[in-house]
Amino acid sequence: MQKTKTRQKFLKSLSDAELRALYWHWEFWARPDQLPPDGNWTSWLLLGGRGAGKTRAGAEWIRARVEDSNHDTAYRHIALVGETYGAARAVMVEGPSGLLAIAPPDFRPEFIPSRQLLVWPNGAQAQLFSAERPDSLRGPQFDGAWCDELAKWRYDEKTWDMLQFGLRLGRMPRQVVTTTPRPTLLVKRLLGDPKCVVTRSTTEDNRANLAPNFLEDIVGRYKGTRLGRQELEAQLLEDVSHALWSHSLLDRQRCARAPDLVQCVVALDPPASSGPKADACGIVVIGLGADGCAYVLGDRSVQGLSPTGWSRRVRDVYTEFSADALVAEVNQGGELVREIVLREAPEINFKPVRAVKGKMLRAEPVAALYERGLVFHVGRAEELEEELCAYSGHGASPDRLDALVWGISWLLLLTKQRPAPTIKRL
Repeated sequence: MQKTKTRQKFLKSLSDAELRALYWHWEFWARPDQLPPDGNWTSWLLLGGRGAGKTRAGAEWIRARVEDSNHDTAYRHIALVGETYGAARAVMVEGPSGLLAIAPPDFRPEFIPSRQLLVWPNGAQAQLFSAERPDSLRGPQFDGAWCDELAKWRYDEKTWDMLQFGLRLGRMPRQVVTTTPRPTLLVKRLLGDPKCVVTRSTTEDNRANLAPNFLEDIVGRYKGTRLGRQELEAQLLEDVSHALWSHSLLDRQRCARAPDLVQCVVALDPPASSGPKADACGIVVIGLGADGCAYVLGDRSVQGLSPTGWSRRVRDVYTEFSADALVAEVNQGGELVREIVLREAPEINFKPVRAVKGKMLRAEPVAALYERGLVFHVGRAEELEEELCAYSGHGASPDRLDALVWGISWLLLLTKQRPAPTIKRL
C-alpha cells in the first residue's frame, strides 16, 4: 500500500510530456518477476498462470534487446516461435500485449504478414515460426528468440532442438520462454538446466490488469482445483499415481486434424442435479476414422445449466458436427434423459448405455486403446485432459472422462450392428 501511494505521488509530480515518456518505460511498470534476471543464463523460463502478464514480459524483453544500442547485447535477428503461425501472430505480434501494441510510436516495427516478418526502424528483424513445422528452423540463424506456450507445442523437442542450432549469432545469444506449465519432458529438462533461470507469476499477481468478470467467473470457479493450481497458480503438477492416463501419453496421441470419418458420435454424461454447484454435464465429440482409430474432436461440456439448457447444448453440438448418434448414460432416470433430449431435438439418434461396472473398470479398456495407439486427440481439450490425468478412482465425479469413455467404447469396444460406412469430411 505504501509503495502504491509513493508511486501515485511521484506520478502526480510529472508533467504531461514526462508522463508520456514514462508510459513506455517498462521497468517502471513491471513487477520484479516480469524483468529479466541477472546472471550468465542462456534461457529465461517464465512460468505464469493465465493472464499473469507473461506475454507482456516476453514482448518487452524482445523490444529492449532490439532498442539496445550496445553491440554486445543488442539483437538484430530474432526468432518468434509459437504453437502455430496463427497463434504466434495473434498473441506475440498483434495481441494486446504483443510487439506491435507495446512499441512506442517513434519506434514501431512494420509487420509483413506475407513474409511472417517484423522489421524495426533500425533494421532489426523478427521471423515467425510454428512449432508444427520444426524443419522451418533449419538454416536461419539468430541472436535471440522468444518461445511462447512451449508446453503446448506439438513437436516440442524437435522444434526446440532446431532452434538451439540456429542460436549462433552475436556474443550472447539468449531466449525467453513464456508458458503456462505442464509436465512435459521438455519443460522438466529446462527446469533442470543450469543455464536456464526460472521466474514464476500467478494470475492473482496481475489482478489489477484483469477484468472483474474474469476474476469472478474463471478464477472463482477453478481456484483450489488441480486445474486451477496449474492454470492460475503456475504450479508444475506431476501425473497422478494410479491414474490411467498421463500427459505424455496424451501428447503422443495428439494430431492436428482427423482423417476422413466413417462415423461421429456425441457422448453425454448427464448430471444428476442442476444448479451452479451441480456436476458438469459431460459432452464429448468423437469420430471413427476410416483407419479404424477413434478421434476426440472436442469437449463441449457445460456446468450449471438446467436440463433444458444442457439438452439444447447437446442438440447444438449434435448439429455442429453432423453426428450420427448420441450415446448417453441412462443409469439415473434413463427414460427422463431420453425424453429431455428428444423433446429438444426429436431427430437425434439416441443410443442409451447403462453402467454395470465402476468408473475405473469401464475406463481401463479405453485407456488401453490409447496405449495401443488407437485413440487420438485432435488439438487440445485442457479440462478433459486434466480430468483424464488426475482421476485415480477417488474424488469428484469425472463427468468429461465418463462421456469420453462411453463414446470411445461405443465406437471401438461395444458389439453391435453398425451401418455401412459413409465417408464424412469435417
